[in-house]
Amino acid sequence: MSFDRSIKIAPSILSADFANFGAEIEAIEAQGADWVHIDVMDGHFVPNLTFGAMAVKAFRKHVKTVMDVHLMIAPVDPFIDAYAEAGADILTAHIEAGPHIHRTLQAIRGAGMKAGVALNPGTPASAIAHLLDLTDLVCVMTVNPGFGGQKFIDMTAKVRELRAMIGDRPVHIEIDGGVDPVTAPLVAQAGADVLVAGSAVFKGGSVQTPEVYGDNIRAVRAAANGVYA
Repeated sequence: MSFDRSIKIAPSILSADFANFGAEIEAIEAQGADWVHIDVMDGHFVPNLTFGAMAVKAFRKHVKTVMDVHLMIAPVDPFIDAYAEAGADILTAHIEAGPHIHRTLQAIRGAGMKAGVALNPGTPASAIAHLLDLTDLVCVMTVNPGFGGQKFIDMTAKVRELRAMIGDRPVHIEIDGGVDPVTAPLVAQAGADVLVAGSAVFKGGSVQTPEVYGDNIRAVRAAANGVYA
């Protein structure tokens, strides 16, 4: 994975057809997705239950781009090796999920993955000031984690602060929650480069009509880049 700050669209398969994940992943990639975002929830750290490492390993066979795995679980450390073995390219842990995030990020990199750290809406940017040299991606939650389809919470000030803190480090800023053509330009202008979009990508489309996914991806990307039809 070479580093660049161009806008990347990472559809969240939490909004896909759960009975057809392989075809859904292939469809969004064919229609222009840059990354594939997988939300892992444990029913404990967040109030929902989704995929385990075995499911992620099954998805890996269909992902040709970047498999971006977002752990909304606690604890994280006992499961790092399982997600490495499942094929995650990026593994993101929440700073709120345990007391030793520095150790967690070290372990993620030690297992051969890029290390991400996620911040809930109530967590300030300053919380990761001493982690940036261990981090490849900062995920800014713009909803409270646990469910798809929530209303966007404006975190542009936090994004701007993080962008200034990151400076010239090769660290992505990812936005997760409520991203659509209206909110994408707000966070992109503040310094974000990876946009996770669930319902905004999958709405109205299917594996039978994948061109709708392409239209949706292009609409979010164009908005983020300041290009309007």
